[in-house]
Amino acid sequence: MNDIKIIDTVQQCNDYFGVETLHPLVSVIEGRKGKPLRYCMKLYNIYTIIIKDTDCGSLKYGRNIYDYQEGAMLFLSPGQVMGSEDDGQLHQPEGWIMAFHPELLRGTPLAKMINQYSYFSYAANEALHLSEHERKTIIECMQKIFVELQHPIDKHSKSIIVDNIKLLLDYCERFYDRQFITRENINHDILTRFEHLLDEYFSSDAPAQYGIPSVQYCADKLCLSANYFSDLLKKETGLSALKHIQQKTFDIAKERVFTSNKSISEISYEMGFPYPQHFSRWFKKMAGCSPQEYRLGN
Repeated sequence: MNDIKIIDTVQQCNDYFGVETLHPLVSVIEGRKGKPLRYCMKLYNIYTIIIKDTDCGSLKYGRNIYDYQEGAMLFLSPGQVMGSEDDGQLHQPEGWIMAFHPELLRGTPLAKMINQYSYFSYAANEALHLSEHERKTIIECMQKIFVELQHPIDKHSKSIIVDNIKLLLDYCERFYDRQFITRENINHDILTRFEHLLDEYFSSDAPAQYGIPSVQYCADKLCLSANYFSDLLKKETGLSALKHIQQKTFDIAKERVFTSNKSISEISYEMGFPYPQHFSRWFKKMAGCSPQEYRLGN
């Protein structure tokens, strides 16, 4: 098994690709200007954004293998592992890499906002696939940062660099919104599978054993990351994954309260609530009346 190369700093990232370090906390690298490399797995402890211009074969991202196609864009936050298994050959990097240390954001508005860019937690099979126009826009943002790195660091450097990073991230947010729309058929299939998953879950003994299904549980079953899954649902239905699960749970609870002869306590256990009073409080919050009142009122 290959060793994992740990990249803690921008300097280590630049050394790996064989390029000069112009700023200790941020770097923009055009792949073809770097040195030929052996494939390896890498643990990134800095933010890293990658645009790949060629097919580099199978890429391992976390625990999954992904066929990383030309034009795909990936986002890594500190602590993520990505790379390809060493095949014994040297390969010329292609595309673009932007890396920045979390310290760069300290004291800036982006430091408080960076976690809102949920695509940093997407899985590799949820990569952003750029059109030629979108790719040009992203590379222009990177080039602006690279140009700024050519100047000596002064009191304006940090704000200019961070503002351009935010601009790039905002464009990526827009392009992901476009991708959610253009993949409507795929998204509809995911929604259908999600509905079937919840129906099967609540028709089994799983709720009584494990409780109400979590977003992470559903995402894992659908082979998606929790963030991508929730964002997709929000775009398609207007509801987050959590809200969707709660609504589905409520719809099933209403049906059982109204049509079943079982006691409210029995229904609460079946639905995954450990205590009947918790179920009653939750039901009243959702329906505006208690389960017993709902049963009698209908």
